[in-house]
Amino acid sequence: MSGCLEGFSLGKVEKKKKSWKTDKSFYLMVLPGMILVAIYYYGPLVGWALAFQRYDITKGLFGSQYVGWDNFKYLFTKYPGFWQVIRNTLSISIAKMIVNFAFPIIVSLLLNEIKIERYKKSLQTMMYLPHFLSWVVISGLLIDILSPTDGIINNILKALGVKPVYFLGSPSIFPATMVVSDAWKVFGFSTILYMAALTSIDPQLYEAAIIDGASRFKRCWHITIPGIVSIMVLSGILSLGNLLNAGFDQIFNLYNPAVYSTGDVLDTFTYRIGFKNFQYDMATAVGIVKSCVSLLLVSTSYFMAYKFADYRIF
Repeated sequence: MSGCLEGFSLGKVEKKKKSWKTDKSFYLMVLPGMILVAIYYYGPLVGWALAFQRYDITKGLFGSQYVGWDNFKYLFTKYPGFWQVIRNTLSISIAKMIVNFAFPIIVSLLLNEIKIERYKKSLQTMMYLPHFLSWVVISGLLIDILSPTDGIINNILKALGVKPVYFLGSPSIFPATMVVSDAWKVFGFSTILYMAALTSIDPQLYEAAIIDGASRFKRCWHITIPGIVSIMVLSGILSLGNLLNAGFDQIFNLYNPAVYSTGDVLDTFTYRIGFKNFQYDMATAVGIVKSCVSLLLVSTSYFMAYKFADYRIF
């Protein structure tokens, strides 16, 4: 028996050695990427020590006073505006998740009904374009378009007898402006997933439905939507991981002090207290809280994706 076990162990060792020799080139190809990840993703984690210190820039990381969990206690109980920022983040990100989930599905279903291929491809190309523009460029365009004095939107409203709307200066309208402008940027590219799923539906199902006299709406309801429902469920579940990502690039380029009450989110809040107020310890504490909650959300979303859509990473 012991001889069999020894033979089995030796076989495994030889198999591993053989695997290392045969796959050595693949391991070497992965090595640069692993080094970069270690330097740029795991190396900065050393800075998390700031969250447990009363950080003094003149004394540095190793000379500042250690305060334990005091920064986190102060953040959750006394720091001005922290819970408002949480509310802003959740309201904007949840609204974005709902709109960015529903809008691409509706557009994909409408595109699927277009039978003229040239027209359909032209529309798709126009919809994809905003995805490739950075928020710096789009923000410049939006500031001009939404200007209350000479923006094209407000000029149209004035012509209709409506008062100018301060899209980027009114706290009550700013969150909706962020949601709509984000949907405009991403919805075209998001339709690619659903358009690909639509091609997997058997055309014979549509032919049979036409022979049976089914209308376009009934074909869409009974064939098209059930054909992409698994992708819809998977996409919806995976988006839960972005619950605390309300969009730093977009909001940072478009917001101003007048809309901090409704537009300031976790990422911009961290930037302001860290780089403008020089509260590096508090900014690090906010970053740790966000990272931990995001890790929990991503893990939950992947578990649900495995449970309900049989989606696996490995």
